[in-house]
Amino acid sequence: MISCQEKEAKTEAPWILDRFDDIKVLRYEVPGFAELPLEEKELIYYLSEAAKCGRDILFDQNFKYNLPIRRTLEVIYENYEGDRETAEWKALEKYLKKVWFANGIHHHYSNDKFTPEFSREYFLEVTESIPLEKFGDELNALRAVVCEAIFNPDLYRTGLNQTEGEDLIVTSSNNFYEGVTQAEVEDFYHKMVDADDPTPISYGLNSKLVKDENGEIRERVWKVGGMYSPAIEKIVYWLRKAQEVAKEPQKSTIGALIAYYETGDLREFDRYNVLWVKDTISNVDFVNGFIEDYGDPLGRKASWESVVNFMDKEACHRTEIISDNAQWFEDHSPVDSAYKKEVVKGVSAKVITAAILGGDCYPATPIGINLPNADWIRKEYGSKSVTIDNITYAYDKAAQGNGFLEEFMLRAEDRDRIAKYGKLADDLHTDLHECLGHGSGQLAPGVRGNELRNYTSTLEEARADLFGLYYLGDEKMVELGLIPSLDVAYAEYAKYIMNGMMTQLSRIEPGKNVEEAHMRNRKMICEWCYERGKAENVIEWVNQDGKSYIVVNDYAKLRDLFGQMLREVQRIKSEGDYEAGKALVETYAVKVDPELHSEVLERYAALDIEPYAGFVNPEYELVMDGDKIVDVKVSYPNNYVEQMLEYSRDYSFLPNLN
Repeated sequence: MISCQEKEAKTEAPWILDRFDDIKVLRYEVPGFAELPLEEKELIYYLSEAAKCGRDILFDQNFKYNLPIRRTLEVIYENYEGDRETAEWKALEKYLKKVWFANGIHHHYSNDKFTPEFSREYFLEVTESIPLEKFGDELNALRAVVCEAIFNPDLYRTGLNQTEGEDLIVTSSNNFYEGVTQAEVEDFYHKMVDADDPTPISYGLNSKLVKDENGEIRERVWKVGGMYSPAIEKIVYWLRKAQEVAKEPQKSTIGALIAYYETGDLREFDRYNVLWVKDTISNVDFVNGFIEDYGDPLGRKASWESVVNFMDKEACHRTEIISDNAQWFEDHSPVDSAYKKEVVKGVSAKVITAAILGGDCYPATPIGINLPNADWIRKEYGSKSVTIDNITYAYDKAAQGNGFLEEFMLRAEDRDRIAKYGKLADDLHTDLHECLGHGSGQLAPGVRGNELRNYTSTLEEARADLFGLYYLGDEKMVELGLIPSLDVAYAEYAKYIMNGMMTQLSRIEPGKNVEEAHMRNRKMICEWCYERGKAENVIEWVNQDGKSYIVVNDYAKLRDLFGQMLREVQRIKSEGDYEAGKALVETYAVKVDPELHSEVLERYAALDIEPYAGFVNPEYELVMDGDKIVDVKVSYPNNYVEQMLEYSRDYSFLPNLN
């Protein structure tokens, strides 16, 4: 296999392909693909096609008018014959790039609606300059709706509202619910849940909940023959092609996923998840479906996503060590013994090379994944975790030399540690977070797992982060040969505290609170540890030359604080203690100091770097000899706009309104 480090010498293309607003678009490569057996290359090709077919689903899930908005803007972009050098045209072009990146008109992280930097009058002028037939009858009929959605600041202000005390369903603009209130949603699913079922399905995961014209509340299930059927049919077509070349046990796993898509039956989804988590031998693997529920304020509805990957066998050595010692980590966790698993089952972890990103993993993507999400499956069958090495490598290469650490990290010794160990520290924290953190612990008898409601995602990410932070600083990591010294942990601690308390504020608009679950998690951990460590000056604010810095003075005591907080967060989850979870999040995770925020934004702007990054996908092409497939070639496009237009042209299967 070709490692990520070796691939650097093989390319002349830049890592950063495009820059706009607060975003940079990067390239990633797929080292080792050329050396895969033909049947695995072919499998990746078919799974990659399936991954691209769900793109419209995510746009529609994020907001009911996203598809007509995107398509209207694309018609304008491809057909406008006027001056493309004016400030307003450039602003419209940037807006379209942002819509592509966010899979809709709400920011992919903050969930705030984009504010156009071009006028309504200009938009109408440009639109009216294009022949009506270019839009088609349906888009023309929706023109007024599109215009209001884009330009009326009082409509659809946030895709995801988590403000305590407000109706989180009515005030969120996502397309998971229509015509219902938060109380009605909670009552609907409360009546549906079987409290005595030891293997509960994920109620509501794959449906939109609506109130019809008769006042009846019902689910519109996402399946073949149901909502999103045209796109799901295409996904199933490519999954069948993949099933034809897959070997057991993966052939059966793909079959179970197809059955789930065809029926919409969540028992079939659980059957698929059990087969998937038990398959630890397939080199090529994938995620495809309605998976993560971060986009739903009540944590029920799942966004569509896909990742296709294969193992980085050399890098997997470290995750194999972690997996093999999962019971030791569980036994030595600082949490209450009542909430530890007596026997850790089925924990597997690997380092992977991403071959394609789709849906909610594209263009912005996670760097690690731990699935399945159902607590009972984790307990009975375990979980699979991955760290995506070629993605973290691309991030690392794109960040080199940008001046960020020099600007925000005060002490040279901390910067030196990060320069030496930063990539290893990040990767290991991700490994521990995904492999053991999410898979650790257990619920108390009678707790179902959804008691924390709108705070579930933040607290679960905090639990996994804390697990990783605590154990990264354990001498066991040195003993296992995973790190040369605890300096690796100290590099991660310094960067984590700086990010959680300070630099992640660069991602938030002035006057806004922290809303995104991962950002809330990091802020909550850091602020809690800062407050609890004040008496011993564990973490300290320092002002030097008129600039604020946050420094860690005692890494050992900070690790102890991580352990104390992990114990409490695990208790909250295990007991379903909503009030304690709410207090923790609302006290430490939400509010932003406006003076510090202003300073961070000013210093960040001076660096001329973007706080968010995403990717252009590689492209795969079948090589034919007559009607026989003899190879699959991979290439690396370097144009963000062209790929987005290509995907909209070739992988757009849903009507404008669904």
